[in-house]
Amino acid sequence: MVDWVFVESLYNTTLSLFFFVLMSLMYYIGVKGYRAKNRYGGISSILCGICFLTFGYYNSVIGFLRYPYMGFLVWWIGLILIINLIFTTIIRKDMKKMRREEKNRNNIGENTREKSVLRRYIRRMTKENPYRDEIPFRMEIIRKSFHLSGFLLLVAYYGVASLVNDGIIVMIHQIEPSYNFLWGDLSTYPFGLGDFRAVVDIIMFALIGALAFAIISDIIRIVWGPEYSVFNFLTKSMLRNKEKNAAGPQIYIITGFIFSYMLYMAKIIPDIRVFFAGILIACLSDASAALIGRRFGKHKVRLRNNDVKSIEGFIAGVVVAYIIGLVLVGPIYAIMGALIFFLTDYLPSITADNILNPIFIPIGIQLMIFLLGLPIGWF
Repeated sequence: MVDWVFVESLYNTTLSLFFFVLMSLMYYIGVKGYRAKNRYGGISSILCGICFLTFGYYNSVIGFLRYPYMGFLVWWIGLILIINLIFTTIIRKDMKKMRREEKNRNNIGENTREKSVLRRYIRRMTKENPYRDEIPFRMEIIRKSFHLSGFLLLVAYYGVASLVNDGIIVMIHQIEPSYNFLWGDLSTYPFGLGDFRAVVDIIMFALIGALAFAIISDIIRIVWGPEYSVFNFLTKSMLRNKEKNAAGPQIYIITGFIFSYMLYMAKIIPDIRVFFAGILIACLSDASAALIGRRFGKHKVRLRNNDVKSIEGFIAGVVVAYIIGLVLVGPIYAIMGALIFFLTDYLPSITADNILNPIFIPIGIQLMIFLLGLPIGWF
């Protein structure tokens, strides 16, 4: 007879080890980036590693997810590893074929290169420098579209996640024998129809699942080369010099999301509106500032880290930050959100604002709530 308590403990330990391994890899990548004179990427990667250490400890002591969700997540991480290894193997084989064709000066190779999307990608990654000081505006729009993930989380929390839970319950009842074999007695499933606790767990499941998808591919990019990265292939290589020998911005922002949501689960940030105010300001204000600054910015400002931004972008980012805070936490606390966004985005240090904003903005708003004691929202 299977000891399902042991299985649950094994899955939870595996998830904790996943975070501890990520912590070690981020420290290695951070040191590598710092030595390569990418202080911004190096320090930001090390800060991610510190967050992963915190995640691993939290999961070991308290636990992010109830069983069987942590088991589902471990299987998902395994699937992502397999997909990345398959993609890497395909790239290696294609690269060997391309070298042989070039060596033999085979015209077939020219025709294949023109027809194959994968081969065009490989040539672009290996023959050109994929890291750029500035990317085209069209690619900037695609990059910033990832910031809509904060809005998607809001939609999921207030509707989609509940539907997902109900769908899972219906499905596992239809495959009850298989579920009992893989995960134990169905009667131990922790959630019921319309259970709010399921919403909380599903959001964290989605965040960690997204992190696993993005970071495994990014680690492969840094260690083996950008041509081996599935994520890089899907996003058409929108890489900047700050990402050379360092994690990409998608890693920073997802890590910040998980950290703040962990504070919500731990009741340190007890009101979900504070969490959403923080991550939406971090996402949408940053995207607004970047896109409006690139498109309409005429008055340039050189910042302390030598980045060049525009006053138009600055105004757009701060206004959007205040409007988001105004809607979610009210006019008083919105000031704190806009202020922290201004400090991290326009008085930058050597750390990525994509990880600082989603962590510091909710914490700052919560601290102001504690000090002022005023109601959250309109009053």
